[in-house]
Amino acid sequence: MENNNIEKGKTAAITSYILIIGVFIAMSMNSEEKNSFASFHIRQALGLSITFISLGLIISNFDSPMISISMWIFLSVLWTYGIFSAINGETKPIPLLGKYFQKWLENIS
Repeated sequence: MENNNIEKGKTAAITSYILIIGVFIAMSMNSEEKNSFASFHIRQALGLSITFISLGLIISNFDSPMISISMWIFLSVLWTYGIFSAINGETKPIPLLGKYFQKWLENIS
């Protein structure tokens, strides 16, 4: 990916990792002039948000602090990996799930 393309999309890419609202802000930032770097990270962040909500709904039924803490740690590590990838200008998919997010959310740009 071109360095100029990365710099133009970096703000939207980083913004996308700020909870679910950041994804929608980044999508609006990227709506006029599509940037492939920003789109990559928007899909990653949206996938993480969907995973967080889905796991949260499932795990809340167990009422176990050990399971909840495990989920928080797992998603925090993936979130940290994603945001640092955006900050460093890299398009590395999030471990375990990133390739699936790119495939499943390919229409999101």
